[in-house]
Amino acid sequence: MTNATRARITHWIGRDVRDPVGEKIGSVEQLWFDDEDGSPTWVSVRTGLFGLRQSFLPIQGLTEGPDGELRTTCTKDQVKDAPSVDASDEHLDPAEEQRLYSHYGVTGGAGRQERADTGRADTGQRASAGHDVSGPDTDDAMTRSEERLRVGTEQHEAGRVRLRKYVVTETEQVSVPVRREEVRVEREPITGANRGAALSGPDISEEEHEVTLREERPVVETEAVPVERVRLAKEQVTDTETVSGEVRKERIDTEGDVPGARRDSGR
Repeated sequence: MTNATRARITHWIGRDVRDPVGEKIGSVEQLWFDDEDGSPTWVSVRTGLFGLRQSFLPIQGLTEGPDGELRTTCTKDQVKDAPSVDASDEHLDPAEEQRLYSHYGVTGGAGRQERADTGRADTGQRASAGHDVSGPDTDDAMTRSEERLRVGTEQHEAGRVRLRKYVVTETEQVSVPVRREEVRVEREPITGANRGAALSGPDISEEEHEVTLREERPVVETEAVPVERVRLAKEQVTDTETVSGEVRKERIDTEGDVPGARRDSGR
């Protein structure tokens, strides 16, 4: 593998990895290379809700897209169910690596497999003549990194509200004015004006006069009248919730017996 290829693959650290259908699996945490020929073998991917777990993923079938994201031919469930391997060790145990190969169903041939059994974690960890005694040639500075929480939101259904119309019966009282007729007896003396009518009948007789009395009675009926329109409207309110997660930070100390050496563990 050329230095240019190695440098390009080393830049995969921190890149997102997605499965064939586009689901995000995690982000690359470490690269693993063969001790003998330097060929890439594995990447460890930080997975889980807060990225607290590292799962091993074969370098075979891992490609870089134009957007910088990495695509693998393995499914998200395959990576999630991969055998647990301690990514903090410097070398992969041969038995652990064999379980990984069996899980993913990939091989590199007998010769390659034998060399891959001695693979180790990479930040470019092959012997070099540079200042970095644990890796390749570097400049005179060391990079200190730290993890930071990435917090976002996602929408979930919180409940449903519906309008339902039903009928209730109530009793109302209304005062209604009603009219009725009553009989009043009126008497008038015999005068010249009414004498003719008064003497038109027999002198002495029996008579009956009948008067019909009328009255009003309340009549009750109902009619449906629209009174208002009702609808459901949504509005957004903003609350504040506190989330927490564990992050790792690198610290840099000085070692040695040089007088005047200062210890700086970083911020």
